[in-house]
Formats: sequence, C-alpha cells, structure tokens
Amino acid sequence: MKNVTRLALVDPNDVSRAALKTLMLGIDTVWLDAECSRYEFFTDVVLQSQPDLALVSLDSNPQKALELIARVHAEVPNCQILVLSSSQEGSLILQAIRGGAREFLSQPLKLEDFLAALDRVRQTASTRSGESGPTRNCQVITVLGASGGVGCTSLAINLGCCLAQVPGRSVAVIDLDLALGDADVWLDIIPDYTIQDVADNISRLDYSLLKRSLTKHDCGAFLLPRPVELAAQAPVTPDEFRRIIALLKATFTHLVIDLSKSFTPLDLAAMDVSDSILMVTQLDLPCLRNAVRITQFIQRTSDLKDKLKVVVNRLGLEDSQISMNKALETLGCPVFASIPNDYGTMVEARNNGVPLLTQAPRAKVTKSVQQLAVLLDSHSGDSEERPDDKKAARRGLFSFLGSGAK
Repeated sequence: MKNVTRLALVDPNDVSRAALKTLMLGIDTVWLDAECSRYEFFTDVVLQSQPDLALVSLDSNPQKALELIARVHAEVPNCQILVLSSSQEGSLILQAIRGGAREFLSQPLKLEDFLAALDRVRQTASTRSGESGPTRNCQVITVLGASGGVGCTSLAINLGCCLAQVPGRSVAVIDLDLALGDADVWLDIIPDYTIQDVADNISRLDYSLLKRSLTKHDCGAFLLPRPVELAAQAPVTPDEFRRIIALLKATFTHLVIDLSKSFTPLDLAAMDVSDSILMVTQLDLPCLRNAVRITQFIQRTSDLKDKLKVVVNRLGLEDSQISMNKALETLGCPVFASIPNDYGTMVEARNNGVPLLTQAPRAKVTKSVQQLAVLLDSHSGDSEERPDDKKAARRGLFSFLGSGAK
C-alpha cells in the first residue's frame, strides 16, 4: 500500500464540499486532515495542520480563491496545491498555476482524475527530494491465536517492543480483544485513553487527537488498549477501524494488532489490512485442531492466504506429545518461527509489567522474539514459497495419533 497523504480542503459551498469529503473518505491512501468553509481561514488551517496536499475549490469566489492559493504557496511551500473549478477558462487556469497550484481539476471531481493528479504530485515530490526508490511503507502485523492462552498477547507486546528498539522506527500495539484484552497489564500501563475514546471522536479524528489516545511505554512502543468497560457492541465499525489504521500507517512504521479469538468483523478487517498474519499455536491436539481450521479458512480467502505465517510457541513444553514433524504434516504448511518454552521468565515479566528485553535480555525466549522481528522484516511483502513448503503435505487431522510422538 502506498504512503498515506494528508489532505486539507476548502470549499464554501456546503453541497460540493460534502461531496468532496465523501470522495476523500473513500480513498484509503488519503487522510482528510481538515476541511474549511471559508477562504479567509484556510491559510491558518494549513499552517496548523501542515498537510501534504491542499485542495482549493474556486467556484464560490475565484478572486479570493486565487489570492488564497498564492498565500498558501508562499507561507507553506511544502504543501502541494490542487485547484478545482467547473470553469475551464484559460486565464483562470493560468492565474491558478502562476499562483502556485500544481494541478487544475474539473468540478465535479472524478475519482480517476484525482488519483491521477495525486500520482503525478507524489512522483514529482519524490524526484525533488532526491529519493532513489520507493519509501518504506508501514508494516502491519496481526497476531492470531489458535486457542486461548497460547501466548498471543505476550508475543504481540514483546514483538512490538523489539521492533521499537531499531532507530528510526515507531511502533504501535493495538489491543483488539475488546472484551478481555490485557495488553496494558503486560506493560504496567494505566491508560488515560482507549480505543473507545478514538471511536467516540471518529468524526473529528486527526493526528494530534489519535496520538494523544496512545500511551507510550519506556521501550518506545505505543499502546492503544481495549475499552475499560464491557459493551454488547464493538465501539468501532470495520470501516471506521480501517480509517484508524490508515491514519496510524501514516504515523508509524510498524503496527502490531493483538486479535480476539472470535473472528469478529473487526478481526477480519484487521487481517484484511495487515501484511502478515501470525497464527500462534502450541504442539498439542486442541491447538493443532484449531490451527488446521484457521488455516483452511484463511487459504480459502485469496486476499489472506499469502499473509499467513505459523508461529509455534512454547516449543519444548514437557507435556507436549506431538513432534514438530508430525505438526508440519498436520498443518500442511511450514512453520515460520518458533518460540522456546520459558514459562517462568514470561510470567515474571508479565507480573513485573516489563517486556522481555528488560526482564531477561539474554534469555533464549527474548532472543527468539528478536529473531522473529528480523525475520518479519526480511519477509516483508514476500509471499514466495519457502523451501520446506513441499515437505509439509497435508495429512488427516488426527494422522499423528497413529504413531507415537518422536
């Protein structure tokens, strides 16, 4: 997905401004950062919000709009200006371009025209900045458990903390287990805001409001926790959640989402916008049974199947009766990574409210989570078959019960 572009628009006409707003809200690579109904106020709006793009409608008062374009261009030169008008008069177009407008678009605005102009502006901006290639996109990682208690939250929290240690990165962890999530416990955080506050302000959500809704831990990672109180309905709709993720992607380099175990519409929306789906399982019968079901579901969904990555947690657990080889035969897909069993260290870290990096930086379990973070970066956007794919041919769900564990 391309980087999100922040946009501010001005149009004194209520009807056409509402149509523009609806159009912008439907584009997931654009974040409508501000809208204005008065030309005389728009320069202050741009100075305050510092958007990447300003969309100016001329029709209500062309002379005032032209003066505004020149003023915005002079005071906020990094903001690219797009002009919109139902008039195609040559002199009007020339004045707008001379004033600093980059593109002149026809009103009513068509989606394909706007997207084409947006691509041209982005390409020019990239050339001027001297970039030799595409910028790094935000990586979205969802963590899904094959069963309750397999260690999804502990992995999501510690993975986020490991990712946040790399200079130049900014990481946010989102607790999407809205009923019983406990990500805040793992980091000993008493948040002032939760995802409920974001949902309550979704209509006026902007960068500053969203950033205030996140709580930063000492490790550098931010947390957006679940609501304080239980509710019968989710606080946000899937569409609203996608808009929240779009804004977070414009702010952070990595998002780690801890899903619920219910496959709710919000969980499915999170998987849909993610780059990687980490399915966490243990090598026991209940977990592998559910892992097979989840794998079959995801592989039937074309948009999700290339994102799935299996992570075996608590490898080496003494009461596990199933070997890795038998598990591979059962799952029918490779294991992307494994986390060794170190229950004592993990419980101590949780009880102390600190990440593994702080509690036990040299422990094998800590090193394995760090390796997982590196592995995810190296496989970012890579859906190619791994060498052991062909070795993991599917067998019956209970095929490993025919012979003892090795």
